[in-house]
Amino acid sequence: MSRVVLVSQSASLTERIGYATGGSFLLLSPHPLPATAPELFAGLRGAPVPDIIVLDADGDPNGAIELARNLDAAYPCVVILAATNVEPLALPALRAGVKDLVYTEGDVADIRKALERAAQFLAMRAMTAPAAASAPVIQKPDGRVITIASPKGGVGKTTVATNVAVGLAKRYPQQIVLVDLDVHFGDCASALNLEPEFTLPDTIQGAMTQDMLTLKSLLTRHDTGLYVVPGSDSPVAADTVTPKDISNLLTMLAKEFQFVVVDTAPGLSEHTLSVLDKANEIVLVTSLDVPGVRGLRKELETLDDLDMLLEARHVVVNFFDSSRGLTIKDVQATIGEDVDIVLNQSNLLPQSTNQGMPLLQANGRDPITKQLNLLVDRITGRTSETLSGFTGRRGVRAEK
Repeated sequence: MSRVVLVSQSASLTERIGYATGGSFLLLSPHPLPATAPELFAGLRGAPVPDIIVLDADGDPNGAIELARNLDAAYPCVVILAATNVEPLALPALRAGVKDLVYTEGDVADIRKALERAAQFLAMRAMTAPAAASAPVIQKPDGRVITIASPKGGVGKTTVATNVAVGLAKRYPQQIVLVDLDVHFGDCASALNLEPEFTLPDTIQGAMTQDMLTLKSLLTRHDTGLYVVPGSDSPVAADTVTPKDISNLLTMLAKEFQFVVVDTAPGLSEHTLSVLDKANEIVLVTSLDVPGVRGLRKELETLDDLDMLLEARHVVVNFFDSSRGLTIKDVQATIGEDVDIVLNQSNLLPQSTNQGMPLLQANGRDPITKQLNLLVDRITGRTSETLSGFTGRRGVRAEK
């Protein structure tokens, strides 16, 4: 059983922690709040250092943050911060190494879940530490970053991204992470029927700790074994995410996962360019219409001008319908690239998105599912060994 210490003068919080732990905790009520961990632990009177420390931040928020930082740096314990209003403390708390936040007047069930998550974190760390200490030091190659991009919205980019991620996860369970970097309007969670506890801004702050266990605890698990970083559910929080944050997050994820699939916002924003700077491969999605195809040509030309047009790339044409007056040859002549994957106009894709079950999760045998599987085949076929000699397939670039 994890040893829990509550640092608080609140009778209400003490009562809730008592119910959440079944009375198995130690209460410390120092006043003022100690500045360092040794000062705090002096109140234990020789008892072992606790596994989990719940710090009440209501009286002295800044002092609680600094004490949490001191504890995280010096002791192998998990710190949980309690406050009446946790939102303003979320960012500084994560930077200080706090693993979770709870409301001082919150439900006992929520507090119990936070304590259980802390205990699970401790158990994971205990299991991985001996293996890491005894294992020989082997430089693990970084995973591949696959960027899904499009010049404009409404072309089915997220549908392609979720299917690629699920298709990879079925082949490499626990080794795939999908990152929703459509910062303000990402809906990968909806397309996968997920109700995430943590979103992109939380994960960004977790990456700042440079602790992979902390970061992994903020990811959302899908039924297929896929890990997901859902898009932000708050435009205000999304505005705090910088291109540098994204670069740091992708670097950490690539060290842990075999494939990092990134769903980007339409166009070439600074966020998308920061993703492409880390990417090994790009999937470009367009619809079969004049604005979409011309937009893709401009995007290809812009990436070429910026020297960011990756050799390993795939062009996907969605919503193909021969009655629209455009052919695949027309598309190829316009963009100066081969079209690799063609997804016919069908109700299957929107239905699967509305149901929150990608086609590659449903194991269908329809032509669209086969084309999506072909795209996954193309991606998995480009290992680091084959790419070392891969020169790409360049089409004839269209004149500007």
